[in-house]
Amino acid sequence: MAKCPLSPAILIILMRKLFLILILMSSIAMHAGTAAEIDSVTPRRVELIDSLALINEIFYQRIKAGIENANRQPVSLNVLEEIKITSEGGYCDEENLYTELRKAIFNSFTVSWGLKGYDLDKQLRHLLAKHSYVLSLNDSIYRDINYLEGFSLKLKELSDVVKIRGHLIGLDKIGHFFAQGWQYFEMTEYDEKGIDDALAWGRERESGLFGYKTTGIFSFADLVANLNGWRFWNKVLRRHHDPLKSTLANLIDSPYVKCKIQIIDSIKAGKIVKAWEYNTRFDMADYIDGAWDEGNNCNSYADPIIEEKVTSRIRSIDADFACPLNSAVCRKAQDRYGDFAKQILHPYCLTAQ
Repeated sequence: MAKCPLSPAILIILMRKLFLILILMSSIAMHAGTAAEIDSVTPRRVELIDSLALINEIFYQRIKAGIENANRQPVSLNVLEEIKITSEGGYCDEENLYTELRKAIFNSFTVSWGLKGYDLDKQLRHLLAKHSYVLSLNDSIYRDINYLEGFSLKLKELSDVVKIRGHLIGLDKIGHFFAQGWQYFEMTEYDEKGIDDALAWGRERESGLFGYKTTGIFSFADLVANLNGWRFWNKVLRRHHDPLKSTLANLIDSPYVKCKIQIIDSIKAGKIVKAWEYNTRFDMADYIDGAWDEGNNCNSYADPIIEEKVTSRIRSIDADFACPLNSAVCRKAQDRYGDFAKQILHPYCLTAQ
């Protein structure tokens, strides 16, 4: 029996539905935000200039600008009444400080719109162009992953990689550090959650829109960057002890920003005037380690088919490549992250001897 051809009207309906599906998939991919990936194997032998000093300078200037912008907000004064200081409120406003820091760090007019981590990743690709390695998806270990397996991977280009203290780090990790690090901090500071809750949320996102469901890839190195980002935001005003530091180190640790009396302005005003000041200079070396490097803290994949595609490409590039590339790095990470290690290290890195 001959099949009845589809009518033009039905074809139009089907095409519209297909178009809507593609739009929906693109929207999900974009809202995955930081779902960019890197190839940490292909460029392994490429000689790169260490980017630490340049990265530190970029964010020193941005943090400084954020503090200055926070101090430009309407300021009120304290009035001395005998020995009691009464506050009229508004100066050294913490919420405003965090807002202005985020706007400056992400080079954004807002803190609530856009894909902050991904936008920062793209900014750094431009700013670090002379220090980074650029690789197209079609030349990478992920080239065989198809649209159904990782549609966001296909819609976005790979992020660039840089060398930081001997480690090959994706610029997407710095986006995670500041953006997801802030989300972790929000949870612990404002939502009355613990750091374990934040880590669980991060794993859930990697299993969903930041990983398995959009790229087919689960990045443990992203989770390491997220946790260290929480440490950064916590150190801005040093709200809590740093769980990765010893008791002595925590005792002598200083916040990045302090609210201090402005002596000259106070004399001129005849009132106490306070403002935010940069107290301790930012250094990415305080946070970067070998667990940020996906050659050591390797990825997991959504299913065995994707994993075989990727590992086959890895073998064709370097037959001797094994995860972790450097077991000593993983042993250090096990000690450094302690009880957190099981939540942020790949099983091979977690059990490396």
